[in-house]
Amino acid sequence: MNETCPVCGQPTEIEVGFYYGTGFVSYGITVLFSAFSFVLWYFTIGISVDDNRFFYWLIANAIAMIVLQPWFMRFSRSLWISWFVSYDPDWQIHKAADVSERMNEDQKANW
Repeated sequence: MNETCPVCGQPTEIEVGFYYGTGFVSYGITVLFSAFSFVLWYFTIGISVDDNRFFYWLIANAIAMIVLQPWFMRFSRSLWISWFVSYDPDWQIHKAADVSERMNEDQKANW
C-alpha cells in the first residue's frame, strides 16, 4: 500500500498498528458475501444435503472467497481509513494532516 495517497497526499499509515481493526471489517464483509452467495445459490440451484448441493455451495463459496481475498482486504482497509479520516472537499487547497508525530519509524510496517 502506498505510504501516501498519490492524488491528495494523505498519509495512509496513520500510526503503528492502525489497520489491525480491518480484520473485523474484512470478516464482516466475507460473512455478508457468504450470506449473499448462499441466498443466490438457494434461489437458483437449491440447497439439499441429500444430493450434496449444499457441499457444492460450500466449496464454491470457499474458492470465491480465496480468489476475492485481495479485494476484500483492500476494500476493508479503504472503509477503515474512511471512518477515521474525514473527507475534505477542498483537498486541493488544504494540505493533508501531518501525522509524523504518531509514527515510529523503527516500528513502521512491523506487523
